[in-house]
Amino acid sequence: MKKLVITAVCLVAMGNTIAQEVSKVEQLDSVTIITKAPLARKNSGKIVATISQETLEKSKGKSVAQLVNEVSGIEINGSRSNEGQNLGYFVRGGRNRQVVILLDGVQMNDPSHINNDFDLRLLTPSTIERIEIIKGASSVLYGSGAATAVISITTKAASEKPIAASLTSSMGTNSASEKNDSEHTLQEFTNAISLNGTLNKFFYDASFSNRYADGLSAIAAPEGDTRFEADVFNRYNGRINLGYRFNKDISVSRFFSFNKFKSGFDDFSYNDADYQSISQQLNTGGHFEWKYKNGTYVFNDNYSWIEREVVSSFPAKYDSRSYTLDTYLHHKFTKRLSVLVGLQFISSSFNSFTIPFGASHFEQEVHEDIAKFSVIDPYVNLVYVSNYGLNVNVGARLNLHSVYDSHLVYNLNPSYTFDVGNNSLTLLGSYSTAYITPSLYQLFDPIYGNEALLPEENTTMEGGISFSSENNFNLSVVYFNRTEENFVDFVLVDPEMYSYQYINTPETFEASGVEVEVYKKFGKKFTASANYTNTQADERFSLRIPEHKLNASLGFQLTEASFIGLQYQFNSERNDTFFNPITFESETIRLDSYGLFDISVTTKVISNLTLFATVSNLLNEEYEELYRYQARGRNIRAGFILDF
Repeated sequence: MKKLVITAVCLVAMGNTIAQEVSKVEQLDSVTIITKAPLARKNSGKIVATISQETLEKSKGKSVAQLVNEVSGIEINGSRSNEGQNLGYFVRGGRNRQVVILLDGVQMNDPSHINNDFDLRLLTPSTIERIEIIKGASSVLYGSGAATAVISITTKAASEKPIAASLTSSMGTNSASEKNDSEHTLQEFTNAISLNGTLNKFFYDASFSNRYADGLSAIAAPEGDTRFEADVFNRYNGRINLGYRFNKDISVSRFFSFNKFKSGFDDFSYNDADYQSISQQLNTGGHFEWKYKNGTYVFNDNYSWIEREVVSSFPAKYDSRSYTLDTYLHHKFTKRLSVLVGLQFISSSFNSFTIPFGASHFEQEVHEDIAKFSVIDPYVNLVYVSNYGLNVNVGARLNLHSVYDSHLVYNLNPSYTFDVGNNSLTLLGSYSTAYITPSLYQLFDPIYGNEALLPEENTTMEGGISFSSENNFNLSVVYFNRTEENFVDFVLVDPEMYSYQYINTPETFEASGVEVEVYKKFGKKFTASANYTNTQADERFSLRIPEHKLNASLGFQLTEASFIGLQYQFNSERNDTFFNPITFESETIRLDSYGLFDISVTTKVISNLTLFATVSNLLNEEYEELYRYQARGRNIRAGFILDF
């Protein structure tokens, strides 16, 4: 009750002026969506959340997962827990494998993971220019898996100067909420450096970063028990990108990157353990772009080598290979009619190794000669923008899978914009389908896999309004309804043998809800923003999804060089499950609601030196993201950005 009162007070105090400054969801008509093809936001028929460069600069110290977690309709579970906690991407009642993550236009995935999902923990915010998030079924443009959202991440471009450099460094505490303030010590360190520039027609960009976090155990110790040790997280990554501009219309670039992290974790029986998860990834790929009079041709590709090791009482090793290319032509027939024609190709394979019972050495149990598949997807999308307010976005994609029959997905997205003076009101709607093939792990794992699995099929309907006024006020309200068939679930198939397997559930899963976003700017110094999400998911599939979620923010530009921001996030009660080691059964438990306040300050001391500081969970609220796992309490972080 106390948390609900706090939430109500915040809403009343900010009234209609609250919106989401936390991730600064830009909805101004002048803003252009740059994902795939340029399109004015008011003509897109979609509510696209953009985490801008300005917001990234004012949110130093936050991870990519924490930033995305502040967008309406999205719950990144685990982003407030131990740094090494596996992340759950919950969008519109969906799961990780229903969210596509793009990095510089290329779909990222890990074929050795159960959900084939890309790990946001591998990314460094200081290298990112912007993040765009499109919610709803988007398989037409972004392929299998884009059933609930697309998170498109664009890295920073090289400076136009011959040489430029940037150094970002921060340190802070990393404590759980049950600790006393006197116990807080510096246990979180982040450093990132980049060197980039342009020499005539040649451009380059090189970056390196490290993030280290100690002090927080994965499992929360029972009250009074001090034996649980901290589970350390240590990540390194680097990237170099080299490119050449033949002229203002043609450019080509190739990159190479590496990511590596080690993360401690505890036993699933809620006991302290000295376990480790070790992951290393190599990527290489590139980008070719040719702009001509009436359009643009783009070719993006990425090749990934990934190795993972689990050091525990059930040791395992995995390695995977994945190649992805996406090539498309965006052509404008007229000022009002354009088409995007493309082809996506994905090839994936993986190996897995375990130590059988009674043995002492790893033996291969899954071989890449069997655990592999490829996908070829041609697609087309038409956009019509009339001169009287009607906009139509329609497209289709044919999924040609090496294991399954071909499958067609499509979308229809009309919208109509009314100009009211210098203000605009847009009515939007969409009907989209998605097709999600099982992962290699779900198909071929020797214990839990099931080669008879069918792909999941999704249908999403949306309807809503978006209003933009000339006095910097923006409001959007969207209702969504998503149905899912052939849901791939992990179920107990033999109670006597405690045998689990992935199977298609016969029931049709449904989720619906409302997403509200509001933004208001007062003069040049004060901004207020908020978003609210209501998600109604079938009880069986509502794991860790809050029915009510609120993000609110106030920002004040103290001086031209100094900014202060206050953020609040509320998550209502939600269900979680845990494995009972006594009964050997999964049980459901209800987690309490919680509300968190954060405060941040940035100030530019001189032209090339910026200082920043944040206090997260200001009131030291005790809460659980996951049952019996530790979550962050009040912590302080400070650092600087030095540009050369």
